[in-house]
Amino acid sequence: MKVSYHGHAVIKVQTEKHTILIDPFITGNRLCDLDADTIQVDYILLTHGHNDHVGDTVALAKRNDALVIAPNELADYLSYQGVRVHNMHIGGSYKFDFGKVKFTQAFHGSSFQEEDGTIVYTGMPAGILLTIKDKTIYHLGDTALFTDLKMYGEMNNIDVAFIPIGDNFTMGPEDALIAANWVKAKIVVPIHYNTFPVIEQDPEDFAKKVKTGEGRVMKTGDVIEL
Repeated sequence: MKVSYHGHAVIKVQTEKHTILIDPFITGNRLCDLDADTIQVDYILLTHGHNDHVGDTVALAKRNDALVIAPNELADYLSYQGVRVHNMHIGGSYKFDFGKVKFTQAFHGSSFQEEDGTIVYTGMPAGILLTIKDKTIYHLGDTALFTDLKMYGEMNNIDVAFIPIGDNFTMGPEDALIAANWVKAKIVVPIHYNTFPVIEQDPEDFAKKVKTGEGRVMKTGDVIEL
């Protein structure tokens, strides 16, 4: 299994049979190296409804007939756009043919802004625990620091954790270091930084300060093999 990073919060997971994208913000993401017009995807997992996470979901799902897996209200909203969805919610898990998805808490917001400025509420934000065979990936989504992260670290044997460090909208580096210690992943990767001026951070400084597990900065397109 190959896990790659593509800027902001975009993660691609390539298994033997399936391609999975998490939060595919491609168009308008200057840090992303993917081509929204050509990439093939079987499943799209979403943490919440903000435009910089939903991104190209509708176009990708329609072109590929991909299944979108998302928190309940967001999944409902996307179903109205004509895509196939699987509704889930925080605390729930489901076994798909590629592996198991479980949504966790995240302390953030969740809404989608239409082109005309209309804001559509899309329910609760979430993190994603993705388990494929004996490997577990934890995408924390956009979140503040909260103590239940310690529980998730105790309940799961996490191989890779993608943790936001941008500050302003999510945890900053200091809080993210605490989150990394609580989650106890073998590899800790900073995400959600440097896309916009307000979330500019030094990922190398964060990574070298990680005490629990290996802090690893992934440049756009970098791959971890699990």
